[in-house]
Amino acid sequence: MLSTLPLVLGAACVYAVFAVVTGLRRNIAVAKGTNLPYVVVPCDQTAQHWLMLSHYYARIIRLFPKLWWEGWLDLTLTDSCYQLDFQRFTRHGDTLLFVSPFSIVVQVSNAEAIRQITSQREKFPKPWEMYTMLAMFGENVVTTEGSVWKAHRKATAATFNEKNSALVFRETIVQTNGMIDSWVGRRVSGNVDDNCNMPLMTVSADVTRLTINIIGYVGFGLRLLWPGQSLPPGMDAAEAKYASLDAPEGYTLCFVDTLVQLLDKILFLLLFPRLLLRMVPFKKARIAAAAHENYVRYLDEMLDEKIKALKAGNPELQERENKEGMDFMGALAQCSFGGSSGASSSTGQKGEKKHDRPERQAHGITNAPALSRDEILGNAFVLFLAGHETSANTIHFTLIHLATNPAAQRLLQRDIDKLVGDTDCSSWDYESLIGPMTTSAIAACINETLRVIPPTPAIPKQVSPQSDQTLSIEGRECALPKGIFILVNAIKAHEDPRHWPYQESKLRPGHDDLRDYRPERWFETRPGPCHQQSNGSDTVSRPRSETPESSGYDSDDGIDDGIQGNREGDASFFRPRRGAFLPFSDGPRRCLGRRVAQVQLMTALLVLFQRYSIELAVDEWASEAQVKEMDRTARTDVYRMAQAASRKTLGRAVSVIALGLHGKTVPMRLVPRGKESFVDWMESAFYVSAR
Repeated sequence: MLSTLPLVLGAACVYAVFAVVTGLRRNIAVAKGTNLPYVVVPCDQTAQHWLMLSHYYARIIRLFPKLWWEGWLDLTLTDSCYQLDFQRFTRHGDTLLFVSPFSIVVQVSNAEAIRQITSQREKFPKPWEMYTMLAMFGENVVTTEGSVWKAHRKATAATFNEKNSALVFRETIVQTNGMIDSWVGRRVSGNVDDNCNMPLMTVSADVTRLTINIIGYVGFGLRLLWPGQSLPPGMDAAEAKYASLDAPEGYTLCFVDTLVQLLDKILFLLLFPRLLLRMVPFKKARIAAAAHENYVRYLDEMLDEKIKALKAGNPELQERENKEGMDFMGALAQCSFGGSSGASSSTGQKGEKKHDRPERQAHGITNAPALSRDEILGNAFVLFLAGHETSANTIHFTLIHLATNPAAQRLLQRDIDKLVGDTDCSSWDYESLIGPMTTSAIAACINETLRVIPPTPAIPKQVSPQSDQTLSIEGRECALPKGIFILVNAIKAHEDPRHWPYQESKLRPGHDDLRDYRPERWFETRPGPCHQQSNGSDTVSRPRSETPESSGYDSDDGIDDGIQGNREGDASFFRPRRGAFLPFSDGPRRCLGRRVAQVQLMTALLVLFQRYSIELAVDEWASEAQVKEMDRTARTDVYRMAQAASRKTLGRAVSVIALGLHGKTVPMRLVPRGKESFVDWMESAFYVSAR
């Protein structure tokens, strides 16, 4: 027996080597037939563990001689597209094959190729196998493909309409004011002089709570509270159970804390089976397990309440469901359980079509298919996950960039002053503000954040398993074998100088500024070099004298996924060509909640910067009292150090579910307008970029 074991192990090793060698030779032969450049790599970029943990693997790989990895490692890391400049990342071409013994991966940053891939869902579907982990609560619009995806898309998209966008506008005003009050309240509770602001060290957690509170409204029709707020008198007992900041009997976390912890510890839930979570010797894993248990119970009871009331025709629930407000879960429950029979087919009793029912039309739903109970819960989960990651990170990054770039913040505030002046936010009207906002500096600042730091740096696709496909790239026909994996590189598409306005970088002399945060570029009307302006100038040339047509740029080829105004406003607001800007993906599978997200992002900035400014905290280099005694030269020097530290931290963003700082902090201060120490006069660019 013992003499046989070495033979078995030896045979296994020989077979493994044979499989690796033959697999690599086969894949290289396939790559040569595509008419695309390729790089040989030892790793499988399609493996879940590589996608989620590659930056940890890189630390080990870099311990080996540099010659072994310098030609491929930086190109295969999940975050390399963010950390490398455009020229270095595309040194082999903007459409490149990575060939390993286990797989062939196409990495694409060419806008022409991206448009072909994203617009042809049948030929280039989403690799749904990569998303199976997100089906932990049920199949949903993210984890499905084909006809099943169409049913999910039709049912879920019905809630995201313009009427409900107006409701999100109003709720974002309420919740952003709640966040501001919590920041101001910390200063008061800390017994700090009113003119001395304590640094905000929890901005990431605070904007996460902001977006979760808004999603609680979008997803369930609930008004969630901030610490220090209390339930309004007379609130319905069922609503109070979920809105309260205290855990109800039988729960260990309140509803909002359950959502916060579930989303914050999502990596543990994705990597470990539920039964093992409490055995893992990490506090975060145990918190994740508790959040999961609380979440399942909350959602099950909430859906049970909705279904039970719908079947019974409960008038109190009908009144609550039909009142003005969004309720994503309630809308899906109406689709599937809205009839007295509780059937989940597309027709009710006696052939009555569900989309004819008034309660469904109250939610803006017509002709939406029914979903199962698990599918409703699954879609509610991805609403939280996708909505929270995109919006929270975008707001967080925008605040950091605006604090780091004072000229951009002043540009934003001037447009806000023109839009709303000093009017009370309770009087703001969605219909009159939404159009002007989408062609203002508010939209420009958000679009620039989404361009520089998109939520998803790389969008996975694959060639249809049924047949080979062809891409036409700059006059070349490139044949892609069936089933191979595609990574659409959003960040490098966002930095392609062929498709974006740019000038020489103030941070990196001799390079373009497409890696820099400059919202003013959205008021240029064509891609390519634009007029250089003094960095400290608050003057923006909008619109340019050249129109898109006179410059030879096809404006009709522009995108609709960024924040864009009406067609008549397009002449003064840059419209990237389709395939060059992918903040919410593109094509049929683009984010269904993008409009709601855009409204939420713009409204949050409108509320915050109407009355306040955001400055980098300089406490590491000077106290508040010392700053007050400084002249402008000394203040400039100390703020330069804060700007350099901010840019260094931004350069360390990594991808987990989305691109974020994940524990790293840029300290900031909330300052009433008129009491700024730095951003009301300083320039933006001083130090060489850390990225």
